[in-house]
This record gives sequence, structure tokens and C-alpha cells, in this order.
Amino acid sequence: MDQGKELIKLALFGRPLKSSLSPSIHRMFADQLGLCIDYQSIETGADGFPQALEAFRLDGGVGCNITMPLKGDAYQLSSGCTQQVSQAQAANTLVCQPSGWFAHNTDGSGLIADLSANGVGICGRRVLILGTGGATAGILGSLLAQDPVEVVMANRNLDRALALLQRFELFGKIRVINWEELPLQDGFDLVINATSLGHQGKAPSLVESVFAPGGLCYDLNYYRASLPLKALCEAIGQRYIDGLGMLVEQAASSFEIWTTMRPDSKPVIDGFRN
Repeated sequence: MDQGKELIKLALFGRPLKSSLSPSIHRMFADQLGLCIDYQSIETGADGFPQALEAFRLDGGVGCNITMPLKGDAYQLSSGCTQQVSQAQAANTLVCQPSGWFAHNTDGSGLIADLSANGVGICGRRVLILGTGGATAGILGSLLAQDPVEVVMANRNLDRALALLQRFELFGKIRVINWEELPLQDGFDLVINATSLGHQGKAPSLVESVFAPGGLCYDLNYYRASLPLKALCEAIGQRYIDGLGMLVEQAASSFEIWTTMRPDSKPVIDGFRN
């Protein structure tokens, strides 16, 4: 630790954390901005999360990231939250305040920032989201705020999809379809994979007709989990982007919440890609 610089205690909570890039990302941000941070990885499940979070606070923790499967628990444990968190009922960023932990969700802003950096706009476009789990809940509000023509969510479990629709239908044109209805849909300008199939070595069963001319497939997964869908898109000649940029962009928003300083995402993204 540099003499005269305050140590900022941060952490990542979730399970498993072994392959997480978050500690490296935030240390790179700190180096950029000349800050001293201690960014811990605290692996815990839901049962131990409240106690671990309180121990971190008592040890001087000022902020933390939350990953699966604890984003819903973080929302429940917070003493206040942003509108995005209230809509999603999930938080990926907590900041310590005198009243307790205040919750943010930076997943949506991270996605929009990465799409923008890649020259992809949402306004006036048709968007398809594959899956209606916590990842979709975290990005849906930000997508609707960009004024797409419509957002269609495809899922095998229609009950869960309809519950999500009810929370967001006032914010834009949104509808739900069963997975088997996908081939019957007109082409989409943006198809977002929010499923966890990549972690099982699988890709969603997509065909060319799902995409509009010039459309994009955006995968929230990155590295090994992104490879199955990337291979499928290459086979059908479809433009594809993985979620590494989103990961770094949402981390940059978290870092700014904790420190009031915004790091430059591009060199960090480039560093990981190289």
C-alpha cells in the first residue's frame, strides 16, 4: 500500500468464484486511477451470505459486487435501492451507507455501454432475449429505456417469463413466447443470449431466420461459456459479440459508485482480449 493513500476495502460475494475476472478488473481500474484497493473474493451460498456481508462491513468494507446465486439475496438485504434494482429484484453492487447497504444493478448499463462501443443501437429495433432468469431481469429495464420497437422474451418456463413481463410491461412493448415459437417469428435486429447453456457446453438452437439482415447475436457469456454459441453463429455466418465487454463496463459503473471516479474500460477490455 502506498503511504498516504487510503485503502478501499471491496469484495465479491457469490459461488463459485474461482474463475471470476472481477478481482483483476478492479485492480486494473485502481492502478489506472492511482487508488489503493483490497478486493477480496468471499465465496458463500445464500445461507452464509448475511453473516459474511456483515463481517465484511465490520471489517471496514465499503462496497461489494454480488454474483450468482446471491443477487436476489442482496436486494432483500439492502436498506435502499435504485429503481433498476426494484424492477429487477436483484442487485449486483452494494455500497455501505450509515443506514445500511444501498443496492445498485449495473448489468443493464454495462450492456448498453458495450453495445454502444460496438456501434449497436437499440432505438427502433426489435430485440429478442433468450431466457428469463436473473440475467434478463437485470438488463430488461435498461433495454426498454432505449425505446426499442419491441422486446420479445423466449423461455421454456412460461410462468416465470410471464411473472417477469408483469413487472416490466409498463415500461415498453414487451411480450413472451414459448421456445418452440422462435422459428415462426420475424427477424430480430438484436438477439441476446441470457441462458446458462454455454456453461453446459451447449448453444441455444437458433436458425438464420431468427435474425434480421445485419442483425447481431450478443451473448452475455464470455470465454469458455461463450464458445458454443460463437461456433453456431460462425457456422451460419451471423455477427456475434460475447459478454466480456459488458462484464468490464458493469464493473466500471460499480467502481464509479464506490469511488466517484470513472475508469477507462477500453484498455481493460483490450487487455483481456489480447
